[in-house]
Amino acid sequence: MLFNSIDFLLFFPLVTAVYFFLPHRARWVWLLAASYYFYMCWNVKYALLIALSTLITYASGLLIHWRRKRLWVLLSFASNLAILFFFKYFGFFLDNLTAALALAGVAFKRPAFDVILPVGISFYTFQALSYTMDVYRGEVEPERNPFRYALFVSFFPQLVAGPIERSKNLLGQLYERHDFDPDRARDGMLLMLWGMFEKIVVADRLALLVDYVYDHYAQLPGATIVLATVFFAFQIYCDFGGYSHIAIGAAQVMGFTLMENFRRPYLAQSAAEFWRRWHISLSTWFRDYLYIPMGGSRRGAFRKYLNTMVTFLVSGLWHGANWSFVVWGGLNGAYQVAGALLRPARESFSRALGVRRERPLWTALRTLFTFCLVDFAWLFFRAPSFSAARGMILHAVRHFELSALPGQLFALDLDAPNFLAALFFLGVLLAADLLQERYGPLRPYITRRALPVRWTLYLCAVLTVLIFGIYGPGYNARAFTYFQF
Repeated sequence: MLFNSIDFLLFFPLVTAVYFFLPHRARWVWLLAASYYFYMCWNVKYALLIALSTLITYASGLLIHWRRKRLWVLLSFASNLAILFFFKYFGFFLDNLTAALALAGVAFKRPAFDVILPVGISFYTFQALSYTMDVYRGEVEPERNPFRYALFVSFFPQLVAGPIERSKNLLGQLYERHDFDPDRARDGMLLMLWGMFEKIVVADRLALLVDYVYDHYAQLPGATIVLATVFFAFQIYCDFGGYSHIAIGAAQVMGFTLMENFRRPYLAQSAAEFWRRWHISLSTWFRDYLYIPMGGSRRGAFRKYLNTMVTFLVSGLWHGANWSFVVWGGLNGAYQVAGALLRPARESFSRALGVRRERPLWTALRTLFTFCLVDFAWLFFRAPSFSAARGMILHAVRHFELSALPGQLFALDLDAPNFLAALFFLGVLLAADLLQERYGPLRPYITRRALPVRWTLYLCAVLTVLIFGIYGPGYNARAFTYFQF
């Protein structure tokens, strides 16, 4: 069930209304049933998989608390990662094994293997594993009720694409009484509306051009690849950021607080800062459960940089079973290492020139440079394979005909009105990010306006989504990009 579908438009109000109507002791049961129904809308069999992951980590938590041994942690991680490997990476492993044996002159017939990747498996697996580690570290007490723990793993707003919640934040909230709060519900629905704007109006409109160019790049001028890659940067931001905002807003309507997942990432002034703003729940997960356990920055500069590269390479592989994702992760890791190594030289250079880093022009240049680095890496993320990404880069360099772009522009599955609309709404998005960066969240400012002003803004926002949203025939909602991970 997609957030941007008619089904969810009916599902969410019903679930919320019944949730507040029921007595407190029965609400979590209703949410558990609703969450499993939400997940089974994709495939009923998926419920067995999430139930298995839930059972393994629940039992591990009890065993760790009973006798705090690293063995139970290792078994929990090994079994869950084995499930993830089978469904997500086994085909990738077989393909690379076949290729490696062929290079060695060994004939290997790849067995037929066609398993559909269960939606959201990477997200709920990591959420369940973080619980196991938190219990081992003594940060939370093990949950005794297996069904309430099952709700923690399957809570429908953030089930299939995050944020990847921590047990110490969400698990305790499942016991709290949440009375209906009109102000909280209003703020949550405003956040959901903004997420719908990002997804339906911006991301899905940009996707029309991006998909066409990436599918036909060999027949197009190289400048179109650059344009499509810039558009993809904002497409994936609005797609995934939109999902996160809808998820956080939906939870807020029901009284739950989920962690922030995006903090205006394209205003970052360095690659390191970008990753403190982008997909925060995942980047902090890797920091807390991979980077720091490997030693973090405590064992010297070399180990720090090595740990950084390993973390980002694993993060790339987490996103997909393809070498292009590994390259994407490696590039982002290399940006981090290079930034740290070059920091003394940059600071000395700035002092020598008398550059004040806080000046607007210098800030803008650093922000633009960071965006260019991030955007180049996005090309590998979006390309169907590493060879395709390499081909696109070579084609863009060899056939960069900027003069040919105007003649091709409106033939890229985005006609003139929609292209201008895309630019306008991107301007709205950037203006909102800049205003929030400078003045803080806009929602409190809006909600403090006079009643006619507030409702005029609400109505305009709803009409913008309804009128300018991208809809397929029969309202075929476009899936969120991160559902494939």
